[in-house]
Amino acid sequence: MAKTFNDLIADALAQGVKEIFPWDVADFQTENPNAILLDIREPEEFVGAHIQNSVHTPRGILEQACEWNYAETIPELVNARDKPILVICRSGNRSVLAGKTMMALGYKNITSLKTGVKGWNDSDFPLVDSKGKEADADWADGFFNPKVRDDQLAK
Repeated sequence: MAKTFNDLIADALAQGVKEIFPWDVADFQTENPNAILLDIREPEEFVGAHIQNSVHTPRGILEQACEWNYAETIPELVNARDKPILVICRSGNRSVLAGKTMMALGYKNITSLKTGVKGWNDSDFPLVDSKGKEADADWADGFFNPKVRDDQLAK
């Protein structure tokens, strides 16, 4: 039987992807000063607003970014298989799936940001835009909460 998106997320969590809430990130960074914040959202999402000092690697090229010899290779990621990595997406779902992929690639310390940048913004933590300026929280709220169209709903 085919699995749903939520089934895939539940499977990834059952296979060991850890999660933390936005309010736990400061402690995570204190305990792991060499941790990488990895934002796996699409480029337009990242440009709109992201957590300061996060590394951007869209999920669509994640596997190549984590390996040598590709145009998408990010040396910082290739060399980070033993480093703590906090994977970030919009709502905390894609990051769980990306975490599972990274674990399959040999990464040992993967954590997903539960509730993603939506939860980060809802918790009143700052986000920055592509120029490093603080993003307006009200604007970000609308940006992170796109509406589902009628044609996207199950019939």
